[in-house]
Amino acid sequence: MTTSDLESQDLVVRLPGVPSQVSRARHLVAGALGRGHPLYDDCLLLTSELATNAVLHSRSGDGGGFTLAVHAAGGRVRVSIEDDGSPEPPCACRTSLNGTSGRGLPLIESLSHRWGFSRANGCNSVWFELVHVTVPAQWIC
Repeated sequence: MTTSDLESQDLVVRLPGVPSQVSRARHLVAGALGRGHPLYDDCLLLTSELATNAVLHSRSGDGGGFTLAVHAAGGRVRVSIEDDGSPEPPCACRTSLNGTSGRGLPLIESLSHRWGFSRANGCNSVWFELVHVTVPAQWIC
């Protein structure tokens, strides 16, 4: 599959803020992209991180929900999750080596081409973008 073969896909869905919906969010992104998409695996991994953060660290997990939005066009995919708000903004803080959480946003920062968040009325919208880049054969050693 080449980048030009990829069609534009858009998806916006509201999901309950319960742990089982993390896998549903992954499934929805998988369906929007299709297994043959070159960014499939990374998108699913990072979607899991965003959805898990919404459920664990915001009011979405206290009886609320979160909104998943996916836009895929050509070799670019943007996934965002808007939660029901939290007292503090998201933090890409580093965790200790023995810490059991705190690696999600640093992982998103490491794997995505761009990422960010916005806050409005206490609600967080966190997003990432991935871009499929091909390397010409003559550059490969």
